[in-house]
Amino acid sequence: MRTRFGQTFHTYLREHQSLFLFTIVLFTMGIVFGAVIVNSLALSQKQELLVFLQYFFNNMDQYGIPEPSIHFQQAFGHYVKTVGIMWILGLSIIGLPMILLLLFLKGVVVGFTVGFLVNQLQWQGVTFSLMGVLPQNMLVVPALLIVGVSGIAFSLRLIKTRLMTKRDVIIPHFMSYTVLVMMMLAVLTVAAMFETFVSPKLMQYVIN
Repeated sequence: MRTRFGQTFHTYLREHQSLFLFTIVLFTMGIVFGAVIVNSLALSQKQELLVFLQYFFNNMDQYGIPEPSIHFQQAFGHYVKTVGIMWILGLSIIGLPMILLLLFLKGVVVGFTVGFLVNQLQWQGVTFSLMGVLPQNMLVVPALLIVGVSGIAFSLRLIKTRLMTKRDVIIPHFMSYTVLVMMMLAVLTVAAMFETFVSPKLMQYVIN
């Protein structure tokens, strides 16, 4: 069964490799743009963010994440809303550019976060990025890219079916799209657990 799943997933990647390449480039552009934004911030804005960051690190060092269950619910809820919005956008033709925008903005957030940490804390910022930002995003980013590509592919199929009078049964593709989104939501659930229970421990270790 595992081999069959691997073959199916490999086939899916091969069929949509151009979309994956495009979304990866778009996401990378978002990262670069986010890093550029850091350099364009005024000195007062950087100082305000740095004060907040130091306050966060002090609390993290002393108390860790207060009420981890609430933090997990918030992180999981955020991922559910993001995936839900992308799934709905994929069901409509006009939602295609919005999916691309969401992936770009995710790249901006990652780029800004890492860029600010490195810009203000130098090598310590690199360590914080590796311990506190990178681990969960190794699950989050691929999952969101897969959801995004699936939504784009389904939206393009709708365009071919409705606007180009190409006969195609859409229900099986809808089911496959929905199942894949649910699988990625399971991956994001693991990411939310890692973000709540593992990343804070890694960051405490770095702080100490």
